[in-house]
Amino acid sequence: MDALTVTQEILGFFAILASAYVLGKLLSKIELPAILGWLIAGIVFGPYLAGLVPVSFINHPIYRYFIHAFEVFAGLMVGRELSVRKLKSSGKEIIITTLFQSLGTFVVVTLIFLAALAIAHQPLYLAFIFGSIALATAPAPALSIVDQYKTDGPVTRTLIPMAALDDVVGVIVFFTVNAVVSSYFGAESLSWWKIVLMLFLPFIIGGVLGFFCSLMAKHIHQKWVSFFLMLFFQLGCLAIVYVSNTYLIGQDTINCFLTGMAFTAMVANLVPEKQEEQVEALYAPILSLSLLIVIVSLGMPLDVRTIKGAGVFTAVYIIARAIGKIGGASIGSKIMKAPKTVVHYLGLTLLPHSGVSLVFTGIALNTLQTADPNSASLLQGTIAAAAIINEIIAVILAKIGFTKAGELSQRGIYAGENEAPQGETASSSNK
Repeated sequence: MDALTVTQEILGFFAILASAYVLGKLLSKIELPAILGWLIAGIVFGPYLAGLVPVSFINHPIYRYFIHAFEVFAGLMVGRELSVRKLKSSGKEIIITTLFQSLGTFVVVTLIFLAALAIAHQPLYLAFIFGSIALATAPAPALSIVDQYKTDGPVTRTLIPMAALDDVVGVIVFFTVNAVVSSYFGAESLSWWKIVLMLFLPFIIGGVLGFFCSLMAKHIHQKWVSFFLMLFFQLGCLAIVYVSNTYLIGQDTINCFLTGMAFTAMVANLVPEKQEEQVEALYAPILSLSLLIVIVSLGMPLDVRTIKGAGVFTAVYIIARAIGKIGGASIGSKIMKAPKTVVHYLGLTLLPHSGVSLVFTGIALNTLQTADPNSASLLQGTIAAAAIINEIIAVILAKIGFTKAGELSQRGIYAGENEAPQGETASSSNK
């Protein structure tokens, strides 16, 4: 590939980011989440429609690790909420609710697909694959709404740590199901020790580097020095993830968002609160940029043409997953006697899904393409179409959930506007 082509592709990518930013601003003016504009820009201007960049660009290892860097940066949004002082009263509630909504989604989607596949005379084992793909949540979309609208309240404080725990449960269930299916077909699957590494390495890498960063930060009294120290160690996390993926696991599967979360959680627990807040204030523009880039990267691999071929299984998947997420979150939080807003609206904020679903689907396809190509085609078409349709609907429903819960702050709603806020703020309405 010549230098001119590389330059054109890089400029095309930055043009997509610029268009996403502008479209996000325009949609926010009509009270829609900016993330919707970011997703649409990624889909429309990505490789499958306008084609400002080719498919080879988004599949290139350098591009993937560029995106992973911003996933590490975005992990701050969850990690800073995982300090012991913040979780003392709600840690058990969050864990139990996560298990109910994650495992509940797996059970609901699996049972509904068992019935649907039986009626359509399709292999029933696919129901378990659909169920295992469905339970995970993509944290970045909901977190971008939290960032845009400065939401705060019981739903927000439950959602943020849950976004990380959800992915952990998702990895365990999916790779368990995939291992069983692989053994059934005699296909090669990840060995058990690689799965263990995938689960724990993000926390080990982020936690260890966060610990050393915290030790050094305690002796630094200039906030800018602390800020650049934090960035240095975050990039160190990325470098270790790269080495681990290349030489230990052999696949691009270590979750960089969880790595960044573990890093920040360690810092949040070891660095004095005042110093942490000063660094986070400097970090805010990077966090917003990270969310923009990560969301656009979620939209770019989505081929809108798959919607034409979307059949009844796509609708079944979207509806079944929504029932599992909303119902599971409601039951779990009700058992734990959570606030009513959490019981009623938490599930709506857990519907974004595309990034995680595409990763899991790609791994499942590797198992099925040779052994059962017809089922592989059904799985790929269903999830690809569902990823586009669900993501657009889920973003709107997530904002509705935060709105109904009364957690949208006027500072977020009126950011960048000249008119003065009217009515009560979210915080006052929760009192």
